[in-house]
Amino acid sequence: MGAITSSMAAKFAFFPPNPPSYKLVVDEHAGKLMISDVPQRENVDVLKLCTKRGNEIIAMYVKNPSASLTLLYSHGNAADLGQMYELFTELSLHLRVNLMGYDYSGYGQSSGKPSEQNTYADLEAAYGCLEEKYGAKEEDIILYGQSVGSGPTVDLAARLPRLRAVILHSPIMSGLRVMYPVKRTYWFDIYKNIDKIPLVNCPVLIIHGTADEVVDCSHGKQLWELCKLKYEPLWLKGGNHCNLELYPEYLRHLKKFILAIEKTPHLSNGCQQSIDQSEAPRSSMDHREKSRPSIDQREKPRSSVDQREKSRPSIDRREKSRISTDRREKSRKSVDRPDKARNSIDQPEKARNSIDRLDKTWIG
Repeated sequence: MGAITSSMAAKFAFFPPNPPSYKLVVDEHAGKLMISDVPQRENVDVLKLCTKRGNEIIAMYVKNPSASLTLLYSHGNAADLGQMYELFTELSLHLRVNLMGYDYSGYGQSSGKPSEQNTYADLEAAYGCLEEKYGAKEEDIILYGQSVGSGPTVDLAARLPRLRAVILHSPIMSGLRVMYPVKRTYWFDIYKNIDKIPLVNCPVLIIHGTADEVVDCSHGKQLWELCKLKYEPLWLKGGNHCNLELYPEYLRHLKKFILAIEKTPHLSNGCQQSIDQSEAPRSSMDHREKSRPSIDQREKPRSSVDQREKSRPSIDRREKSRISTDRREKSRKSVDRPDKARNSIDQPEKARNSIDRLDKTWIG
C-alpha cells in the first residue's frame, strides 16, 4: 500500500512539458549557449550544471547591475525554462534582483528523470553555481519555490542558517496531503514541507490563490502558521494555481517584501534585527488567520487579527509605553523615525503611493 501511494504521489508531483518548450543553441559569433525561441538578452547566461546524482541540468542566470540580492527560483509543474524565461527576466528587472532559474532533472533539456531526491540535488547544484561562479553569499540569497518547487526550496532553506529569506508560491504541505486529507506524516510521503518549515530561520513570505483547485489554499495557510519568522502573506482572492502572476497585487507584494528584506540587517546568528513596514493590508489579504507574532505587525494597533495576538517581549514593552503618557515621548524617539522613502518601483502598475516604512524589531 505504501509503495503504491508513494508512486501516486510521485506521479502527481512531476509533469515535465513533453516535448520541451525550447532547445539549446550556440551563438556562432560569441560561442554563448542560448535558449531557443525567446528574445536573446545580453544580461542572461545559460548554463549546464552537473548535479551530485550525475545529471546535467540547464540553468539561466539574469544579471541586474543594481541588485544587492539574488533570487533562486524553483519553478512548478508542467513548466520549463522556455516557458519561464520571460517571467524570470521581468522579475529580475522589476524586483531589482539577480535571478537564477533552473530545470529539474528530466525537465526541458536537463538529463535524467524527475524524482524528489533529484530535485534536491538539482537545487543544490544551482545554489553552488551562485556561490562559486557568481560570488553570491548565503545571506544575500532568497529562495523562491513555486508549487512542487516548494519541496526542494524548504528542504534547502532548513539547512541554510544564514539564508536571507524564502518565498513560497502556492506551496504544498506534502505530496500526499495534496491528494488525501491525512493528518500525520507517513514515511513514504514526498516533500514533507509541513515538518521542515519550522526549521527555517529566515523570514518567509507565502503567496496562494484562494480558488486554487490543485493545491488548496489551506496548504499555504498551514505552512504560514508554522513559520518562525512570518511576513504578511498574500492570499489572492479568486487566484488559481497557475495565474497568480497576472494579479497586480502579486508584483506589488513581492516588491514590498524585497524592499523590506533589503533594509533588514542580517545577523550572523541567523536572526533578523529589524524590518521596514510597508503599506497597509489590501483586501486580497483578508483571509489571514490567527498566528504567532508576525514580522509585519504595525506600530499602531489595527483591527487585524494578527495584532490581537500576544506579542514577544519587545512588542509588549512597546504597548506598555503607549499606555504610560510620561514614557510616550521617549518611546517615539526610538520608534517613530521614518526611513528615507524611496519612490515606488511598481512601474507595471504605473506607480502606486510611495511606501511608508517604519522599523520593527524581530527576535529570532
